[in-house]
Amino acid sequence: MQILDASAFIHEYSTDEQVASVPAVREELEGSSAYRFEAMEGSGMHVVVPGEDSIDQVRQAARKTGDADALSDTDVRVVAAALELDGTLVTDDYAMQNVADELDLDVEVIAREGIEEQREWQYQCQGCGRVFDAKKERCPVCGSDLTRKNPN
Repeated sequence: MQILDASAFIHEYSTDEQVASVPAVREELEGSSAYRFEAMEGSGMHVVVPGEDSIDQVRQAARKTGDADALSDTDVRVVAAALELDGTLVTDDYAMQNVADELDLDVEVIAREGIEEQREWQYQCQGCGRVFDAKKERCPVCGSDLTRKNPN
């Protein structure tokens, strides 16, 4: 089963396999993309609401990879649905791909190349330049804002 993110509807993704999505994806879509969601739902697409345990697992994995701030609530729910259904996540979102990789989920990309490596982001102070493994509101040393940076 393939679990579809909003990008699947935007890019007119099609497959012969069974598909599923979450209600929040429909809320993100407009125009023809929204109609595509509704048509697929009418044609048998499963619309699932993932459980809190799966959502918590995804959030924990996102914190580990440093993608927690990059994922929307909808993104978390789509990945949680893929986890629950043991499905293939269909998305172009890099953060979702990174978290899916952390959870050993299969991913299919649509319009972009998929990730080549999993990343665990770091955060760098814009003031003093210190680097931290965990996201903080401000640098505990100088009080400046932190930005996410690629550790490579």
